[in-house]
Amino acid sequence: MNGNRFGRLFQVTTFGESHGEAMGVTVSGCPAGLELDEEDIQRELDRRKPGQSMITTSRGEPDAVSIKSGVQDGYTTGTPIGMVIENKDAQSGKYEPFITAPRPSHGDFTYSAKFGTRNWGGGGRSSARETVNWVAAGAIAQKILAAEGVEIKAHVNQIGDIEAPEVTWEEMLEHTEENEVRCAHPETAEQMRDRINEYQQEGDSIGGSIYFEVRGAPRGLGAPRFDSLSARLGQAMMAVPATTAFEFGLGREARRYTGSERNDDWEFGEDGDPKPVENDHGGIQGGISTGEPIYGEVTLHAPTSIPKKQKTVDWETGEEVEAQVIGRHDPVLPPRGVPVVEAMLALTLVDFMLLGGRINPDRMDGQVGEYRTDYHPSKPE
Repeated sequence: MNGNRFGRLFQVTTFGESHGEAMGVTVSGCPAGLELDEEDIQRELDRRKPGQSMITTSRGEPDAVSIKSGVQDGYTTGTPIGMVIENKDAQSGKYEPFITAPRPSHGDFTYSAKFGTRNWGGGGRSSARETVNWVAAGAIAQKILAAEGVEIKAHVNQIGDIEAPEVTWEEMLEHTEENEVRCAHPETAEQMRDRINEYQQEGDSIGGSIYFEVRGAPRGLGAPRFDSLSARLGQAMMAVPATTAFEFGLGREARRYTGSERNDDWEFGEDGDPKPVENDHGGIQGGISTGEPIYGEVTLHAPTSIPKKQKTVDWETGEEVEAQVIGRHDPVLPPRGVPVVEAMLALTLVDFMLLGGRINPDRMDGQVGEYRTDYHPSKPE
């Protein structure tokens, strides 16, 4: 099975299954000298972990990370960073009815059809539980970006038919983590919470979307065509479980604009270099970053594991059967999806910055940020 690695210079390789013993990730390509400890990783994992509120799964996972390699005396060594997050609350027995009767809109049948077998406990490898690895790796990437002056923030801007008004960057920073929906508009967050509760009471679920923004990304990230920044971001976002759409800039609304309306005029910025006036392109032109804020949206469909009765077939008995997924599942995905989207943004951007020579791939000495410059036990004389 391929498809378990992301990135070119900053490479992330993951393993683990929803109800297996543990989840794990190896990060290769992190330069030496970055100050890093488990708390840096845990902070982001706590934002993603289950059981945070009544609108998340009640699965009791502490998601405690353990760094196994690549860090010594609190600093990265330049060698692969191995991390493990043990599964503490797996309950595979609830999935036995679906061993040969695929749950509606899951990967049960497609995995079995492709491989001739699958880990059926909780969806195995196809479970969104696997994103715990992405967030762990993304925490390292975000720390590198922060030292380079690059900031990433996302918030839930729509749940069902309830859409938040546009918010500022400052509002996202201030309000996103203040409520369980992770919507930066407090009044709308309350409406979203009530709507989620309605579907939850009916044994159903609901979809939504996440708005993201990047500040401080340098111009020049990306390359033409297949290696464009937008293409790589699309790959990253469409890999997030339940994603059905990825947009940047005007996104799908661009189809309503004429060329003269959408085209960004150019003006001179404070640094004397050209800059687009409106940034309707979302910080990307010709597949390459302009230096302006990168922004867009990720749409996630409603969770497919719901207690409402549905129909399926048992391919072993040849009979039609009733499917009712009894377990611990989220009624909505965007609230816990926010740190996942931020992580994938960070991983993509760090990879491009390494490729473009914006970051020394070997060591971080002498650069601004939390990089160690006074201790190198094996530094040549």
